[in-house]
Amino acid sequence: MSPELQDEIGLELSQLRSLLDTFSPLLLKVAITPPDAIEIAALAGMLHSFYNGVENILKRIAVHSGETLPASTSWHSELLESMAAPGSSRPAVITRDLLERLRSYLGFRHMYRHSYTFQLRWSKMQTLVAGVGETLKELETSVKVLPSSSTGDAPDTPAATH
Repeated sequence: MSPELQDEIGLELSQLRSLLDTFSPLLLKVAITPPDAIEIAALAGMLHSFYNGVENILKRIAVHSGETLPASTSWHSELLESMAAPGSSRPAVITRDLLERLRSYLGFRHMYRHSYTFQLRWSKMQTLVAGVGETLKELETSVKVLPSSSTGDAPDTPAATH
């Protein structure tokens, strides 16, 4: 991956870590006690921001790899799906397992953007909230094994073999 892309991804990952650090007290609290309506709204905003940051990374990788970003109404899903398969000049960025996890965050993001916060249900969010830290770690691992050039001719890596 180019130094420029590496810097851009590093910045996004840093922002995602800061997001989770900011919400750490609430994440610890809701691991023990169900959240109230205000806390649910705050956690929903965090999940929305989290997926936006993930998507920013995926968009940057696509653009730096010379790929055209999808333009259809389902472009968010198409972008995510494309990152689980090799591109013309890059290996697969995410594993199939991470793809499935991120699909859940994308689905939540879509619901959040089209709902009122009083409609949110903890039972629908709890697994996503509990898994956000592990999902970030998995994403960090995936993007760290991208090849150092944009030609995609790196040796087989975990990101490229799934």
